[in-house]
Amino acid sequence: MDDNKNSEEFLNEKQKIASHLKKAIRTIPHFPKQGVMFRDITTLLQNPEAFKKTCDELYKRYKDKKVDVVVGIESRGFVFGAVLAYMLGVGFVPVRKPGKLPHKTIKEEYELEYGKDAVEMHADAIKKGQRALIVDDLIATGGTVCATIKLVERLGGKVVECCFVIELPELKGREKLKGYPVFKLVEFEGE
Repeated sequence: MDDNKNSEEFLNEKQKIASHLKKAIRTIPHFPKQGVMFRDITTLLQNPEAFKKTCDELYKRYKDKKVDVVVGIESRGFVFGAVLAYMLGVGFVPVRKPGKLPHKTIKEEYELEYGKDAVEMHADAIKKGQRALIVDDLIATGGTVCATIKLVERLGGKVVECCFVIELPELKGREKLKGYPVFKLVEFEGE
């Protein structure tokens, strides 16, 4: 009975935290185009309590997972990824749009709705066997994170988990990440 009660309390606490964080995220209808509900995390970042809670929750999740390096996806993944790397006492690796990194890079293309895009990482950013945590603010269609996984693995790294503050489940990005653990703090489904 105590295990069930503790489990219920844990779930209730997680739901409370998710609800609090969700309220701190502003929704902007029809941005950047008609029909899109843009989830704006700048309001969460401006709210010291919500920002701290977000970072603390991520740290709690990963403090015992043996992460060697945090990989943050441009640009909002840098915010959460860098803080998390600092809290975990590990290095931080930025994944950027092409042409933004100054040293030798490796590149991975991915499909967009109409066309292609790409991300790059320094060729010496991940050492063979390092356990990498991939962090971004949001998972939508999953193209960018899939490309990032390929970059990490091409350098010999192992993906511990893909971590997001927000998930948009109706865009089915998680389905592209089959075989990789995925974690999110909040989700906006059809809202």
